[in-house]
Amino acid sequence: MKNDSLTPDDYISNLPEDRQLKLQKLREVIKQNLPKGFEETMNYGMIGYVVPHSIYPDGYHCDPSMPLPFINIASQKNHITVYHLGMYAQPKLLEWFLDEFKKFSPKKPNMGKSCIRFSKTQEIPYQLIGDLASKLKPLEWIAIYESQTRKK
Repeated sequence: MKNDSLTPDDYISNLPEDRQLKLQKLREVIKQNLPKGFEETMNYGMIGYVVPHSIYPDGYHCDPSMPLPFINIASQKNHITVYHLGMYAQPKLLEWFLDEFKKFSPKKPNMGKSCIRFSKTQEIPYQLIGDLASKLKPLEWIAIYESQTRKK
């Protein structure tokens, strides 16, 4: 779903009602659990949680004018998606998530490299997503990010 909203509130209000409730709950869980220092914004057409330039002036290497992304949430055509770049960059975090996911669902999660897709929005494990959001502080994420980008 293309969404040209400028704020997270606008993004959510432009969704179908059933998606509004799910994405708002996801947003609240992430905000409640995200360590201090991350900032909520809109980026890449999604609700994003980033390391702001005030903490990491270098920004994102692909576009230094953008803050360093960490988590994004979006309503796509057939699912709600959580993008967590830390899981992509840190295999131990991905392993933790996959182990914990088994406590919430007998099914294997529908995942890409850094995304978790929830086609059945009633199956979103909000508590697990909140726990995942809490796992890395901004300075830890910066260190992981820099260690990964220096390798390239």
